[in-house]
Amino acid sequence: MNEKHLNALVDIAEKHGCKYLTQEPLSRHTTFKIGGNCAVMIFINSVEALSQCLIYCSKENVKKLVLGNGSNVLCSDKGFDGAVLLLGKDFQNISLADDTIEVEAGCTLGQICMFALNNSLSGLEFAYGIPGTVGGAVFMNAGAYDGEMSFVLTKAEAINEIGDKRIFSIDEMALGYRTSIFQSNGYIITKAWLKLSKGSSDKIKGKMDEFMSRRKSKQPLEYPSAGSAFKRPVGSFAGKLIQECGLRGYTVGGAQVSEKHCGFVINKNNATFSDIKTLLQDVQRIVKEKTGYTLECEVRIIE
Repeated sequence: MNEKHLNALVDIAEKHGCKYLTQEPLSRHTTFKIGGNCAVMIFINSVEALSQCLIYCSKENVKKLVLGNGSNVLCSDKGFDGAVLLLGKDFQNISLADDTIEVEAGCTLGQICMFALNNSLSGLEFAYGIPGTVGGAVFMNAGAYDGEMSFVLTKAEAINEIGDKRIFSIDEMALGYRTSIFQSNGYIITKAWLKLSKGSSDKIKGKMDEFMSRRKSKQPLEYPSAGSAFKRPVGSFAGKLIQECGLRGYTVGGAQVSEKHCGFVINKNNATFSDIKTLLQDVQRIVKEKTGYTLECEVRIIE
């Protein structure tokens, strides 16, 4: 990024009171703990600030990457020569009207689950322990334990690169298995409305604790990863296929197919971008050769 663009984006950040960092390692902002420096990272604190950054990047053809918790991305060790717009701690407002939660995209799923619990609202228990933000969860239609975002979402607010803001109804979001319209339409999710149901706080907490216990016992949470590495193929399960192909513990450099859960690829020992990417490709190739199944990667690869 040239100095003109850097200065312009810094000006936008300062005008809106956004914190920013230059030459910030993406490894500090991704759950894989991998990624080189970005030219500038802006901690978005309002829709207006996001709008101005998106408009500038579009107008001046500056590369941009919108991140939440960085829980579903693999970023190159070479870095990102553009603007990283982080929807995180400064973009987490939550409000409640009856049984509907209105929440900004930077709020983590852990926070929103605790908010629901504290208000005796049921329906989000499945999301407790998923290491992402609300924006990312809508983008991916995140789910677990027979629940998913489409079960509780009623609408979402989003903005595009020319600053147009609109509300998407649940039908307009085209939510499917780990997919949504936002993966192809260029809109950035800024807010979501989640309709829950009144329940017993003891029962809600019990279910949340049960799901967290199951995660800890079955998933390699002690290592950096991006969660499930592959989408579930029709007719089978990614982890089952990977295990059947003898790939439990398969290693490339510092990257490994988890020995605890074959559906996870972990950064076991200072893995590089290339280690993880090569391992993902190896697993896809071997599973295809041995079983005929095509595994679709859940992880977004940023080069």
